Amino acid sequence: MSADSTTKTRTRSKKNKIPVESAPPAEVPPPAEVVTQPVAQVQSPSATVASAAAPALAAAKPVSGADAKPEVQARPKPGRGPFPDLSIRFSGMELKNPILAASGTFGYGIEFEDIVSLGKLGGFVSKGLSREPMAGNPPPRIFETAAGMLNSIGLQNIGARAFVEEKLPLLRKQKDVAVICNVFGYTRKDYEATIQILNEGEGITAYELNVSCPNTSHGGITFGSDPVLLEEVVASAKNAAGGRPIIVKLSPNVTSIPRMAHAAQNAGADAISLVNTFVAMAIDAETRKPRISNITAGLSGPAIKPIALRMVYEAAHAVDIPVIGLGGISTAEDVIEFILAGAAAVQVGTANYWDPCATEKIVEGVRAWCIEHRVERITDLVGALET
Repeated sequence: MSADSTTKTRTRSKKNKIPVESAPPAEVPPPAEVVTQPVAQVQSPSATVASAAAPALAAAKPVSGADAKPEVQARPKPGRGPFPDLSIRFSGMELKNPILAASGTFGYGIEFEDIVSLGKLGGFVSKGLSREPMAGNPPPRIFETAAGMLNSIGLQNIGARAFVEEKLPLLRKQKDVAVICNVFGYTRKDYEATIQILNEGEGITAYELNVSCPNTSHGGITFGSDPVLLEEVVASAKNAAGGRPIIVKLSPNVTSIPRMAHAAQNAGADAISLVNTFVAMAIDAETRKPRISNITAGLSGPAIKPIALRMVYEAAHAVDIPVIGLGGISTAEDVIEFILAGAAAVQVGTANYWDPCATEKIVEGVRAWCIEHRVERITDLVGALET
């Protein structure tokens, strides 16, 4: 893609943005009812109804001059529908709100049921699943950094078959929870086989493809860094998905996010999510050894948020499919920023490590923000950045 074409995609008008399906307009609440609180007065039991109402009527009359009282606050009558409306619909998915727990930070979901009210979240993305179980990398594989953390877990997981037989039945007991399965592999057939196993289970909303894995059939180059390989693996997964939506999780370790976003869209992706972690490392100066056994690791957390926000903005202006934003989100304001940049939904990741209830708190924070700023529908904010 030339520099000129990239510039054009970044300056696309907001009218050409991703097709997010808004919920039907919420019913407008009736006019606000003025509520007044008269000064309490002692009345005799024999006081008539009329005399009892007189102080209230007097208090409701407007006054002026030195005797003016502060304006009585209007209390809106509750409407029939929820206010604000945080629900969102896109790519065949219906979420009660746009906040998802990110893959690798929320286990298989069921482990958090005693800590988080799963039904309050928009949904969650499972830990990465492969065709066969994997043990992952040896420790140390997590290291805290300034405003973030390094991790090189090595995609440890129980395997798709065990997830379908052991975890999914428990998740189905949870009402109204969107379960998105993260899938990875080292060949196209790995992705296909894993998805085919997961297809046997009920209650899966969509698949998210982790394309940051090295392709062993092509010399170890990652699927997500080559547009041709990316199109091939997305097309294979789409054919195997049996109608379930495919979300492609893009790697930030590329020269052009718009180019990779286009490749995913061209191959039939229903949505894209970004960003995955940035390749990084840490060294112990005293021992002169790396802090992570694998030497390099993925950097996540608040430190990467400004870069992730920029990449989400670029991707949202480059493609017509919905974008799910992630990278350093830890507050309600972070969520609003990503949505304004063009994200239809967001994922919360590293924040779950320091506060397992982070996702639930952020949902409430977004609701409070919308009320404070008089936003009736969260979908009204998607791509609403003013430039």
